[in-house]
Amino acid sequence: MSRPSNDTFLRALRRQPTEQTPVWLMRQAGRYLPEYCETRRRAGSFLQLCKNPALACEVTLQPLARYDLDAAILFSDILTVPDAMGLGLFFTDGEGPRFERPLREEWAIRDLTAPDPWDHLRYVTDAVAEIRRALHDSVPLIGFSGSPYTLACYMVEGGASSDYRHIKSMLYGRPDLLHRILSVTADAVTSYLNAQIESGAQAVMIFDSWGGSLSAAAYREFSLSYLRRIVDGLIRERAGEPVPSIVFTKGGGLWLESIVDSGCDAIGVDWTIDIGEARRRVGQRVALQGNLDPAVLFASPQQIVTEATKVLASYGADGCGHVFNLGHGISQFTPPENVKALIDAVHQHSRQLRQSGNKLTRGS
Repeated sequence: MSRPSNDTFLRALRRQPTEQTPVWLMRQAGRYLPEYCETRRRAGSFLQLCKNPALACEVTLQPLARYDLDAAILFSDILTVPDAMGLGLFFTDGEGPRFERPLREEWAIRDLTAPDPWDHLRYVTDAVAEIRRALHDSVPLIGFSGSPYTLACYMVEGGASSDYRHIKSMLYGRPDLLHRILSVTADAVTSYLNAQIESGAQAVMIFDSWGGSLSAAAYREFSLSYLRRIVDGLIRERAGEPVPSIVFTKGGGLWLESIVDSGCDAIGVDWTIDIGEARRRVGQRVALQGNLDPAVLFASPQQIVTEATKVLASYGADGCGHVFNLGHGISQFTPPENVKALIDAVHQHSRQLRQSGNKLTRGS
């Protein structure tokens, strides 16, 4: 595995000094880009787009053609894993993802097995390999998966939920069944991420999008313990290069210290916590990724610059160990030109902050 010519993102995850703060955006390939919408139209559906390695590669590269991003992220969906488990994933316009066979019956939960990623998810590993070739080692490629608890929410609810009624009824009424789902899913996610790494992913991220809906005790038992199990099982080095891991629990700001103990290399934080405070709490143990409110991108370019600078300044002038990102995924209604304003502002102002910090250091 050769190192990309722009390795700023990887160095930041290792908490090494960088000339500027690297930036990438969750859902950076998506519906806010007209070229993505055209490719999706040609694919016929979102799921067909995900399952076509050539088209997945095409949309992965689209934001890099527009913007000076410091990393690419595989275009896929977190629900490919439960789909490979036989739950029958489908998408309905206006309703989002649904499953034909949600996990409600004890027999179905007992029969659940982890899929072989080289068989049932081969289209993903093929896409990773194709993207790596197309990148020509320009920037790193990030692989990803959903967390066991987040995947279980969809698997039990049958789709998105506002109250998590079914999964929380299981959590409190039949925790043994939920632990069975989580255990099998943790095994599936571990092998899935390792297959992505073996196919060329240079970092991996676990999206625990619904972990923040849990109580503190339930988070530790039903989410964090399985995140730790996955991180423990990940390939940590390939071809002589470290493969860092990022854990992102949306709404997890209260539990940062516990997330550090999962063994991950970086923690993604949402916009509900000040990133400077987060840095003080985690110290030098992990890098941090985040954490601009995605809604800022609806504002004027001038206001975007102001808000991005606030995040950079809060983290600290040295920027060591910081990967700039949004606090969650970019909205489909975001003006594409505002994304450019953000990325340019992050690079420009982080360089200025470092230069100012160096002058102060030399003058002291």
